This record gives sequence, structure tokens and C-alpha cells, in this order.
Amino acid sequence: MDHHSTCSFHDPADYSLLLLYFEEKVTKERIQNLGLYNIVDIITTTKSLADGETIVSSGGIFELGFFSPGTSKNRYVGIWYRALYYKEIPRTAVVWVANRETPLFDTSGVLKLTSRGILVLVNATNDTIWFTNASRSAQDPVAQLFDSGNMVVRNANDEVRAENLLWQSFDYPGNTLLQGMKLGKNFLTGQEWYISSWKSDDDPGEGAFTFVLDTHGYPQMFLRKGIADYLYGSGPWNGLRFSGISDSNLLFRFNYDLRLNYDLNTEEVYYTFNIPNVSVATRTLLSSEGYVGQWTWVDQTRGWIAMARAPEASCDMYAFCGSYGICNIGNTPMCGCLDKFVPVNPREWELGDWSNGCFRRTPLACHEGGEDGFIKYSRVKLPDTRNSSFDVRMSLEECRRTCLGNCSCTAYANLDIREAGSGCLLWFGELIDIKEFIEGGGQDIYVRMASSESGTTGCIQFNL
Repeated sequence: MDHHSTCSFHDPADYSLLLLYFEEKVTKERIQNLGLYNIVDIITTTKSLADGETIVSSGGIFELGFFSPGTSKNRYVGIWYRALYYKEIPRTAVVWVANRETPLFDTSGVLKLTSRGILVLVNATNDTIWFTNASRSAQDPVAQLFDSGNMVVRNANDEVRAENLLWQSFDYPGNTLLQGMKLGKNFLTGQEWYISSWKSDDDPGEGAFTFVLDTHGYPQMFLRKGIADYLYGSGPWNGLRFSGISDSNLLFRFNYDLRLNYDLNTEEVYYTFNIPNVSVATRTLLSSEGYVGQWTWVDQTRGWIAMARAPEASCDMYAFCGSYGICNIGNTPMCGCLDKFVPVNPREWELGDWSNGCFRRTPLACHEGGEDGFIKYSRVKLPDTRNSSFDVRMSLEECRRTCLGNCSCTAYANLDIREAGSGCLLWFGELIDIKEFIEGGGQDIYVRMASSESGTTGCIQFNL
């Protein structure tokens, strides 16, 4: 497979960068309502930030300062929403924490900026509690909080551009993904962008859960507990959405941008999202209980509303029906085997334990020099793509022939379902984590079968 191509879905202007440094013009109404007459949004080498002081982004949206989460008395430096729709809001949405693993135990903390462009948090005895790095040498550095929620360190005279930044908080997410932030990986530096849960409402230290863009095979997002316990998978990106997200689920349903760079001259793979209406405040939050949700501020009720979350049903749980099993929340039982597959352990299957999945009733003929065919399934969440390969230039027919020509290939599908469909996605090995949508979602996949059992359309085998 050709992995030296560039796949940039939606191919927008780099709005993530525009959002990152978007500075909304401060209107008279906002100035009057929020008291932004003498707003300060920077820390300098001569102006530090002590506990009890804050800086506020120029439009009054975000604030940075010291806080104590929940019932804790420990002190942390964080960024939170300050105001929306020209009105101040309760300090309940902390979106980033600097010293999440190293709290202060009193109010003696001071956040300083050194002449080298490094932010340093110190306590009463001037011990370093937390500090940043710098990508290059600094000349007259400043640390500035933007209306995007991003805190950046740059040289005061430099234009606000990505290549001019010495450091930015968006590169070190906490439990929250804001528009313009990235989930993914930089292959040159090895840096990964992911969100991780708090330990609890009282402790912002990194908890048990992470939400990552997995770059093995064709990228997909996973919710994990620890390193190896996969709880939820989004399915691969199909040009419009992640294939595991239904049309009715509002999770990740804004203007997505998944940048898949596999050219020799490119560096990273990442997912980001954008909301054209800047008056809509939304954030993706990974809770300490292990749910990833889309939260939106509703001004009428003066509160944050969870618009969607995952996992939200049994069929969302990773590999709920095992290998070659398929889950449909509207069926009883929920799990069935793909057509012409049978349960690995019929007794466990009857008792409602579907984790061992299914196996082929008839082995593939390819390894014996015979012929194989395919069965088509529609409206499904595509399987785990960690053992997959892809080519953005292939047609679906070329994809079929390529799969038939490789005895290890077990299924194929279009990479991009927009318009007539394009690109090729191939699976190798067992097919895991498949879900059938009742309506509104999913796409077609073609599962390899022995020619004696192949056909045009697959059905699900339920063993009661």
C-alpha cells in the first residue's frame, strides 16, 4: 500500500491556527458588562502573577490564575472560562491546569517568566514547583492568554504565528479539548497530543482514562483505561465523520478536520475541530468516570449541558461482541455473528457472554489456491483499523482486487464516503468492534468469504 500520500479531509484553510490566535474585537457592551477597562492578558519578565491575581484574555472569555478544585485546599495554576455572551459565568469549567501533578499547599505561589522564555511556578521558599520548556532562545519574551483559551510564550515583537511560538499550553492538554487543539502525534518529535481524565473532582492529576488518536494503521480515536484496556473506539474517519458516530449523536459533530500526513515531507497526524459560530462555546471533556462528552454552554439556563457522550450504550463498548461479532442495540440479543460465522463458545454465547466472538464456518480458499468472494454489510461501524492499510487514490474496484490478491486481507471498504466514494481501506487479521446502526450512520464494508459462501449482502446470525 502507498503510505506516501497526503490525505487532508475537508482541506480547509488552517482554521485551527486562526482559532488558536483569534482575538475578537472587544465591543463597548463587553467592556461595560465585564469591566474590561484595564484588562491585562500578559505576564512579562518584570510582571509576575501571584496567588490572588489573574490575567484575562482580551475579549474576557478566559482567565488564568490560581484555584483550588472541588473541596481541595491545594492550589493550582489553571485556565477557566470567565465570561460568555458578554456575561460572567461561574468558575466551573477549568480547561487546563499547569501543575496538575505538583500542587502548592498554600497561597504563596508565584508564576514567573524568565528572560529565556520559560514559565516557572515557585513557592514561598522559591522552590520550583512547575516549569515549561522553550523551543528556541528568547528575546524580550511575553506570556499571553488568548480568547481561544491558549496560553502562549513568544517574543514580544514577533507576529503571532505558530512558527514564532516558544511554548503553548495547547501542546499539553489536560482533560479538555477546545476548538483549535489537536489530538494526534508529531512523528519527528514523538510528541503526542491526547486528553487525560482528572483523578477526581478534587484532584486534577492525570487519572486512569485517556482519549487518544491512535495512528497504527488508519487513524481512529480510542478511550482507554491505562495503556491496554480499550473501552471505546470511534471507528475510522470516513471523510464526513468517524464511522462509529451515528447521525443523531452530537459528539464530534462540528466541523471536523482530520489531517493525515503520510508524505515524506510532512510531520504529523492529528484531529481538530472548528465551530464557525464563535458565539457557541463548546468543549470536549474526559470525565474522571471514563466518559468523553461534548459540553455546550446554554445561556438561557446559565449552565453547561452535556450534548452527547461516549460510550453511551453497550454496543459502544470496545469489542463487545468479540471477533467477527456485530452489535445492534435494537436486537435481542444485541450480539450476533457475521453471516456464515458461528460462536466460538456456543454455551457462553447463550448465557450472554459474547466476548470470545465468532469464527468462520468455512475456511478461506485463498491459502489452498482456491477462490474467495465477499459479503457486503451496510450501515455498520467499521472494525478496528490498527491492522489495516490504505491508499487514497484507489477506486473501490481496485480495492477489491487488491484484497483478493492478498490472502491475509479479510475485508475492504471505501476510505472516503463523500459523493461516490473514494480511496481504499484494507483489513488484515480478525475483524473486531463492529456495530450495526439501526438508522443514520455507518457505511459499507465487504467481508472476505470462501466463494461457496460469498454473496451480495450479509445478514447477522443470532444464536438464541
